[in-house]
Amino acid sequence: MPSKKTASNLLENRTILVTGASDGIGRAAAKCYAAQGATVILLGRSAEKLESVYDEIINNGGATPAIVALDLSTATPEDYSALAETLEGEFGQLDGLLLNAGILGERKPLAQYSATVWQQVMQVNLTAPFLMTKALMPLLEQAANASVIFTSSGVGRKGKAYWGAYSASKFGIEGIAQIWADELANVSNIRVNVINPGATRTNMRASAYPAENPDQNPTPEEVMALYLYLMSDESLSVHGQSMDANHFER
Repeated sequence: MPSKKTASNLLENRTILVTGASDGIGRAAAKCYAAQGATVILLGRSAEKLESVYDEIINNGGATPAIVALDLSTATPEDYSALAETLEGEFGQLDGLLLNAGILGERKPLAQYSATVWQQVMQVNLTAPFLMTKALMPLLEQAANASVIFTSSGVGRKGKAYWGAYSASKFGIEGIAQIWADELANVSNIRVNVINPGATRTNMRASAYPAENPDQNPTPEEVMALYLYLMSDESLSVHGQSMDANHFER
């Protein structure tokens, strides 16, 4: 389990965008970053769900967040360009980007996998993070030390039966993060890393393992130490790494 040790205001005066901010790990990360002084941009499909996170942050004394309702399954390059333009006008720069949003797809053999579902999973889990990072890169370059965090999975490192497009998309995430990291090394102050959340008490985990007792897994709030570390200046020298949230200790 991760260490509980955290300083206060580690992210003061930072602007951080979190995708998939309405539920699970994204929601926990958004609240964690806000509690550490960041202005958080909440991005997700449902404005109503995002408003609930917004209210929690405000009620806990955090800086006023921004809400971006965007469906990653249908978003186009033009949508990401428009997002970058809006954020540039509102904030001028971006200090952090947590690419957390993802969908599970089907849990069945590849021979039976729906081509339509395959495309949907790849669009949300792999294409969307690529297009968003590409569009927001100029804003990240404006920050003194920006951090980009991609989200992977254990099945993005070793393929397992019946994980289909989800597994393939996470292998892709590991690869694209390595490419970004290599391309930015020594020419940029942007660092790029990958987090594998591990078994966590989320709705996606419950869908993937319906027979599992969810109480045996940590809550999203209990794995936030690594998310905070990689977004803060404590990790300025960490670049091109793929790390496990469930086993992180400061």
